[in-house]
Amino acid sequence: MPKLFSARDVIRALKRAGFHEVSQRGSHIKLKKAIEGGELVVIVPNYREIPKGTLESILLQAKLTSEQLEELL
Repeated sequence: MPKLFSARDVIRALKRAGFHEVSQRGSHIKLKKAIEGGELVVIVPNYREIPKGTLESILLQAKLTSEQLEELL
């Protein structure tokens, strides 16, 4: 069974990767990171346990691998 992460864990890791919180609407938190040629925007649902598919989508948006996420935690 894959390890489940909380929104707090994922947001902490994304902040370490250079993202910063810009807004929250309901239970969804928006983070941004400036990159060459634009910016990356990631939406993280504020859940106790983020489902596997949702986590994969967040990592895809953030251009991170699961290994990089583990290192940032």
